[in-house]
Amino acid sequence: MVYEPLPAWSTHIRSSATLRKAPKRHFADPSLAVGILGLTAGKLTGDLKFFGFLFESLVVRDLRIYADTQGGQVYHYHDSAGQEVDAIIEYPDGSWGAFEVKLGIEDQDAAAASLLAFAKKIDTEKTLPPAALTVVTGNGFAFRRKDGVNVVPILALTA
Repeated sequence: MVYEPLPAWSTHIRSSATLRKAPKRHFADPSLAVGILGLTAGKLTGDLKFFGFLFESLVVRDLRIYADTQGGQVYHYHDSAGQEVDAIIEYPDGSWGAFEVKLGIEDQDAAAASLLAFAKKIDTEKTLPPAALTVVTGNGFAFRRKDGVNVVPILALTA
Protein backbone atom coordinates (compact mmCIF):
# COMPACT_ATOMS: atom_id res chain seq x y z
CA MET A 1 0.00 0.00 0.00
CA VAL A 2 3.04 2.29 -0.19
CA TYR A 3 3.13 2.44 -3.98
CA GLU A 4 0.65 2.00 -6.80
CA PRO A 5 1.52 0.67 -10.24
CA LEU A 6 0.70 2.96 -13.16
CA PRO A 7 -0.09 0.74 -16.17
CA ALA A 8 1.21 1.47 -19.66
CA TRP A 9 -1.17 3.02 -22.20
CA SER A 10 -1.63 1.15 -25.42
CA THR A 11 -3.16 2.59 -28.56
CA HIS A 12 -2.68 2.46 -32.28
CA ILE A 13 0.52 4.32 -33.07
CA ARG A 14 1.89 5.01 -36.55
CA SER A 15 5.41 4.81 -35.20
CA SER A 16 7.29 1.54 -35.55
CA ALA A 17 8.55 2.02 -31.99
CA THR A 18 7.85 -0.83 -29.60
CA LEU A 19 5.68 0.20 -26.68
CA ARG A 20 6.98 -0.50 -23.20
CA LYS A 21 4.37 -2.44 -21.22
CA ALA A 22 5.91 -2.39 -17.74
CA PRO A 23 4.00 -0.34 -15.18
CA LYS A 24 5.64 2.64 -13.48
CA ARG A 25 5.54 2.78 -9.72
CA HIS A 26 4.36 5.86 -7.87
CA PHE A 27 4.02 6.45 -4.16
CA ALA A 28 0.42 6.15 -3.03
CA ASP A 29 1.20 9.23 -0.93
CA PRO A 30 4.58 10.93 -1.55
CA SER A 31 4.53 12.42 1.95
CA LEU A 32 5.25 8.89 3.23
CA ALA A 33 8.67 8.97 1.57
CA VAL A 34 9.33 12.46 2.90
CA GLY A 35 8.45 11.38 6.44
CA ILE A 36 10.30 8.07 6.36
CA LEU A 37 13.46 9.71 5.03
CA GLY A 38 13.16 12.64 7.43
CA LEU A 39 13.37 15.16 4.61
CA THR A 40 13.11 18.86 5.24
CA ALA A 41 12.30 21.61 2.75
CA GLY A 42 16.02 22.36 2.58
CA LYS A 43 16.91 18.77 1.78
CA LEU A 44 14.23 18.57 -0.92
CA THR A 45 15.32 21.78 -2.62
CA GLY A 46 18.90 20.53 -2.39
CA ASP A 47 17.99 17.57 -4.64
CA LEU A 48 15.53 18.90 -7.20
CA LYS A 49 15.64 15.71 -9.26
CA PHE A 50 14.38 13.63 -6.32
CA PHE A 51 11.91 16.39 -5.43
CA GLY A 52 10.66 16.21 -9.04
CA PHE A 53 10.05 12.46 -8.74
CA LEU A 54 8.02 13.02 -5.58
CA PHE A 55 6.11 15.84 -7.27
CA GLU A 56 5.29 13.58 -10.23
CA SER A 57 3.92 10.97 -7.81
CA LEU A 58 1.80 13.65 -6.16
CA VAL A 59 0.36 14.80 -9.49
CA VAL A 60 -0.34 11.23 -10.63
CA ARG A 61 -2.10 10.57 -7.31
CA ASP A 62 -4.28 13.65 -7.83
CA LEU A 63 -5.00 12.79 -11.48
CA ARG A 64 -6.11 9.31 -10.41
CA ILE A 65 -8.52 10.77 -7.88
CA TYR A 66 -9.99 13.25 -10.37
CA ALA A 67 -10.19 10.74 -13.24
CA ASP A 68 -11.83 8.12 -11.02
CA THR A 69 -14.73 10.45 -10.22
CA GLN A 70 -15.59 10.43 -13.95
CA GLY A 71 -14.80 6.80 -14.75
CA GLY A 72 -11.37 7.50 -16.22
CA GLN A 73 -8.16 5.50 -15.91
CA VAL A 74 -4.63 6.90 -15.65
CA TYR A 75 -1.72 5.40 -17.58
CA HIS A 76 1.82 6.26 -18.63
CA TYR A 77 3.42 6.00 -22.07
CA HIS A 78 6.96 4.99 -23.00
CA ASP A 79 8.21 3.64 -26.31
CA SER A 80 11.51 2.20 -27.51
CA ALA A 81 12.39 5.49 -29.24
CA GLY A 82 12.55 7.18 -25.82
CA GLN A 83 9.24 9.07 -26.12
CA GLU A 84 7.60 9.29 -22.70
CA VAL A 85 4.44 10.83 -21.32
CA ASP A 86 4.08 11.04 -17.55
CA ALA A 87 0.32 10.49 -17.44
CA ILE A 88 -2.54 9.79 -19.82
CA ILE A 89 -6.13 9.86 -18.68
CA GLU A 90 -8.49 7.78 -20.82
CA TYR A 91 -12.26 7.68 -20.42
CA PRO A 92 -14.64 4.86 -21.39
CA ASP A 93 -15.82 6.79 -24.48
CA GLY A 94 -12.25 6.73 -25.84
CA SER A 95 -11.49 10.39 -25.14
CA TRP A 96 -8.10 10.99 -23.57
CA GLY A 97 -5.59 13.63 -22.55
CA ALA A 98 -1.84 13.59 -22.03
CA PHE A 99 0.06 15.20 -19.15
CA GLU A 100 3.70 16.07 -18.56
CA VAL A 101 4.71 16.94 -15.01
CA LYS A 102 7.37 19.58 -14.34
CA LEU A 103 8.26 20.99 -10.96
CA GLY A 104 8.96 24.48 -12.34
CA ILE A 105 7.11 26.50 -14.96
CA GLU A 106 10.43 27.27 -16.67
CA ASP A 107 10.42 23.70 -18.06
CA GLN A 108 7.11 24.17 -19.90
CA ASP A 109 8.64 24.66 -23.37
CA ALA A 110 10.40 21.29 -23.41
CA ALA A 111 7.37 19.56 -21.90
CA ALA A 112 5.01 21.12 -24.46
CA ALA A 113 7.30 20.13 -27.34
CA SER A 114 7.36 16.56 -26.03
CA LEU A 115 3.55 16.43 -25.79
CA LEU A 116 3.13 17.82 -29.31
CA ALA A 117 5.63 15.30 -30.72
CA PHE A 118 3.77 12.50 -28.96
CA ALA A 119 0.39 13.69 -30.27
CA LYS A 120 1.73 13.57 -33.84
CA LYS A 121 2.41 9.84 -33.41
CA ILE A 122 -1.22 9.06 -32.71
CA ASP A 123 -3.13 7.53 -35.62
CA THR A 124 -6.36 9.52 -35.34
CA GLU A 125 -8.07 7.17 -37.79
CA LYS A 126 -7.96 4.49 -35.11
CA THR A 127 -7.90 6.57 -31.91
CA LEU A 128 -9.50 9.88 -31.06
CA PRO A 129 -7.17 12.88 -31.09
CA PRO A 130 -6.20 14.12 -27.62
CA ALA A 131 -8.87 16.18 -25.88
CA ALA A 132 -6.08 18.05 -24.11
CA LEU A 133 -2.31 18.24 -23.85
CA THR A 134 -1.34 19.63 -20.46
CA VAL A 135 1.84 20.48 -18.56
CA VAL A 136 1.26 20.35 -14.80
CA THR A 137 3.67 22.55 -12.85
CA GLY A 138 4.40 23.25 -9.22
CA ASN A 139 4.07 27.00 -9.62
CA GLY A 140 2.77 29.71 -11.89
CA PHE A 141 -0.72 30.28 -13.21
CA ALA A 142 -3.00 28.40 -15.63
CA PHE A 143 -3.05 29.39 -19.30
CA ARG A 144 -3.20 27.96 -22.82
CA ARG A 145 -0.09 28.43 -24.93
CA LYS A 146 -0.24 29.55 -28.57
CA ASP A 147 0.53 25.95 -29.62
CA GLY A 148 -2.63 24.76 -27.79
CA VAL A 149 -0.87 23.10 -24.85
CA ASN A 150 -2.34 23.92 -21.44
CA VAL A 151 -0.05 24.86 -18.55
CA VAL A 152 -1.69 24.29 -15.18
CA PRO A 153 -0.22 24.56 -11.68
CA ILE A 154 -1.10 21.65 -9.40
CA LEU A 155 -3.16 23.95 -7.17
CA ALA A 156 -5.54 24.60 -10.08
CA LEU A 157 -6.30 20.92 -10.74
CA THR A 158 -9.85 19.90 -9.89
CA ALA A 159 -12.26 17.14 -10.77
